[in-house]
Amino acid sequence: MPIVAQSTETTDWVSRFADEVIEASERRAPGKPVVVASGLSPSGPIHLGNLREVMTPHLVADEIRRRGLQVRHLISWDDFDRYRKVPNGVPGVDESWAEHIGRPLTSVPAPKGSDHPNWAEHFKAAMTASLAELGVEFDGISQTAQYTSGVYREQILHAMRHRADIDAILDQYRTKAKPGKKPQQKAADAAELEAEEGSGAAAEDDGGSGSAGYFPYKPYCGGCGKDLTTVTAYDDATTELAYTCTACGFSETVLLSEFNRGKLVWKVDWPMRWAYEGVIFEPSGVDHSSPGSSFQVGGQIVSLFGGEQPIGPMYAFVGISGMAKMSSSRGGVPTPGDALRIMEPQLLRWLYARRRPNQSFKIAFDQEIQRLYDEWDKLAAKVQDGSALPGDIAAYARAVGTAAAPLPATPRPLPYRTLASVADVTAGHEDQALRILSELDPDQPLTSLAEARPRYDRAEAWINTHVPADQRTIVRDEPDAELLKSLDDASRQSLRLLLDGLAAHWSLDGLTQLVYGVPKVQAGFSADAGPKELPAEIKTAQRAFFALLYRLLVTRDTGPRLPTLLVTVGQERVRTLLGE
Repeated sequence: MPIVAQSTETTDWVSRFADEVIEASERRAPGKPVVVASGLSPSGPIHLGNLREVMTPHLVADEIRRRGLQVRHLISWDDFDRYRKVPNGVPGVDESWAEHIGRPLTSVPAPKGSDHPNWAEHFKAAMTASLAELGVEFDGISQTAQYTSGVYREQILHAMRHRADIDAILDQYRTKAKPGKKPQQKAADAAELEAEEGSGAAAEDDGGSGSAGYFPYKPYCGGCGKDLTTVTAYDDATTELAYTCTACGFSETVLLSEFNRGKLVWKVDWPMRWAYEGVIFEPSGVDHSSPGSSFQVGGQIVSLFGGEQPIGPMYAFVGISGMAKMSSSRGGVPTPGDALRIMEPQLLRWLYARRRPNQSFKIAFDQEIQRLYDEWDKLAAKVQDGSALPGDIAAYARAVGTAAAPLPATPRPLPYRTLASVADVTAGHEDQALRILSELDPDQPLTSLAEARPRYDRAEAWINTHVPADQRTIVRDEPDAELLKSLDDASRQSLRLLLDGLAAHWSLDGLTQLVYGVPKVQAGFSADAGPKELPAEIKTAQRAFFALLYRLLVTRDTGPRLPTLLVTVGQERVRTLLGE
């Protein structure tokens, strides 16, 4: 039976937002499905920072579903946004793509070798596949389809009629750059904004005023297809609009009541959609929540379209262990797909569920992933034995499944660090991996690798893609005769104690007790003596013993956890390498 989070029993952030959203929906749109929304711009690889834009409303929507209410999670694909720059590090893309800057993302060619018809579809596809694996249900809306089919025609004409009102609202926030701002601070501000790309609002565009006045609408040029256009005249009565293109010199006059090759500027487009879709809840990044930013200004503009501003928590930055801030344009930024290659969906969901939106956190691609998995497994054990706290139970429930169904899980979730060590040493030999894993628990031996999958596959992928070659474990082929010959009597005795206990302790738990117990026995204590019974020198002796074993087994002073390494190497080979 899946664990179901109930609002009455939990006090986590998801339940609190669900309460607020349901109350607002009943007030604004009684009897209709609750609408929550996300916006993603497929301007490049959609990274793990952008995933918070989706996971925050997803978790709230899922809690509302758990309560038996109807809810729609909209994801607006901002694929009619302009192509801004050529992102770094995208395979199949070179500087020739710069010629497309200014065109809609759906009018830019996909990277070379892609199966998709255009740039936007290429990057949408990867994100869609990841969301399916994460159990995220959503209704996708292509803004290219909406604008080019005339869905927003009345809203566009309405905005043009009320352009003076929009301009007056925006003018309250238009300020010149503060004098004396240091260049490094300007650079930091730019980097902060760039880090939020992918939310559909990176430009913070509010249109512009020319000799003909302010217009909240930007046509794409009929000549070159770019948005480097200026509206030179507009007639409200006839909807006749004239524009010129500064890129190619093209100009034309069109009827806006029939013209579909353009869009509202971002600071007007966003609140228009809130009203059109009846959005009750939509989070936004930190850059959209400062005074004068799109969310704040949109809260005033939305009333011009007959709507209300959604409940919109600001979400904080998501980092990567060992990496700087993420930006789609800088290249090399991990995507949800990258994360799902090395971790199960449940763990990734948990990382977003357990932190309030305004709390930043990091996703581990380095050694920290092993500690995160240990923490996750400990939480699972506490949930099963009933000792977990209510908030932790709620986060766990939201991670392992949705209102619809539990996510597929690994039947035998062995420790991730153990699986990684086995994958490291066996280097892709599945028969060896199964032999080792079957010996970990003699009372319940693993009979097939399928029992350890997909977690085993994730650990193997992590070893192969994120552990540097100089940190991989290579077991010795032959004993280190010189080192063995140089050992003093105490060291020889420690090896003898270990070898004598191997057969009786050949399981993961047994070997853990053995390797930690040898230094205790040598010092005259019981092998199972606790820390309070032992002098501080025992820890020093243990470290020295461990280092000796590593040097004799893998030529280094450190390596995978010794009990795992011993099982991985195999009893016969361990005896040989330790000089028996």
